[in-house]
Amino acid sequence: MNDDGLVRGDDGIVRCAWHGGKDDYQIYHDEEWGRPETDDIRLFEKICLEGFQSGLSWLTILRKRENFRAGFDGFDFRKVAEYGEADVERLLDDAGIVRHRRKIESTINNARRARDLVEETGSLARFFWSYEPEPETRPDPVTWTALVANPTTDASTRLSKDLKKRGWSFVGPTTAYAFMQAMGLVNDHVEGCAFRKVVEDERRALTRP
Repeated sequence: MNDDGLVRGDDGIVRCAWHGGKDDYQIYHDEEWGRPETDDIRLFEKICLEGFQSGLSWLTILRKRENFRAGFDGFDFRKVAEYGEADVERLLDDAGIVRHRRKIESTINNARRARDLVEETGSLARFFWSYEPEPETRPDPVTWTALVANPTTDASTRLSKDLKKRGWSFVGPTTAYAFMQAMGLVNDHVEGCAFRKVVEDERRALTRP
């Protein structure tokens, strides 16, 4: 990776370099990462998968994502909220996911907390997007050096604290910030990446929940 965090692909397109040239990771970078998301199911899925990532690489989780979706009813939190011990044991026997009891139990717990949060606020999207940081708090320009130096932010710390206060687990400030980056609450494609403008245009056109 260059010092500027950029790499030119075989297709001539300059991208953030963190995908490491892996085809599936590059597709994720190009088509998903940073695109503003307002669907409650996808928001719930992502924050749970970020929790599963703890101690692992996101690529590991990405490559198991379809197995996670199959095991957790597509991350429909209303369904997952009804899971019991038999489901925990079923998931612990599923070699296609990360078989970590505490993380599995955390996902079920978080589904119940998500259900409560929707009853309170109307949607997960409305809650999560309320933590979108003000533009003046963001690095200008967004460089690789700035991102490496700031794995958490004031906004992600506040989001983490609020979620924990509501009973969520595996939602520390670093996890919360990775979630915000992936779901487009911030645009952390670095300056010079061809997809920075794509994401910024989508964020500009977005009607906030």
